[in-house]
Amino acid sequence: MTGAWIGLGANLGDAANTVRAAIAALGDLPGTRLTQASRLYATPAWGNEDQPPFVNAVASVDTDLSAVELLQAMLALEQRFGRVRDPAVHWGPRALDLDLLLFGEQVLDLPELKVPHPYLHERAFVLVPLAEIAADLAIPGHGRVRDAVMRVDACGIAPLG
Repeated sequence: MTGAWIGLGANLGDAANTVRAAIAALGDLPGTRLTQASRLYATPAWGNEDQPPFVNAVASVDTDLSAVELLQAMLALEQRFGRVRDPAVHWGPRALDLDLLLFGEQVLDLPELKVPHPYLHERAFVLVPLAEIAADLAIPGHGRVRDAVMRVDACGIAPLG
């Protein structure tokens, strides 16, 4: 099995319950077991700031799926939770967003998937929950999570209740 780290986010509807349900659903994917999940975090919208704040978390799974198979399963989960991808809208509101952040120690540069996630080391809304559960994890080419989180502005990111 390969350990994988997945970022979750939502800002439409009951975002907190959607993220909680999506975390549980990750463990139900074929050949996959949920191993850890961070708390939920309230985070300001990023990129397109004219939208509701997000609820973010990070989960880790052990999986027998390949990275591409896991990505396809994650995209299907997004659809199940009401995600509609509009190629004309970048960084817009969403019912659920799942990002494959890390897949074992692999570095992949495929047309449909880049691992580690190309912006992982720059985004506090992912690094803060990831540091909660895996501060010593290495981000290939960028050092440890604990060091990366110290280099970003985490202002406005707070654990939910």
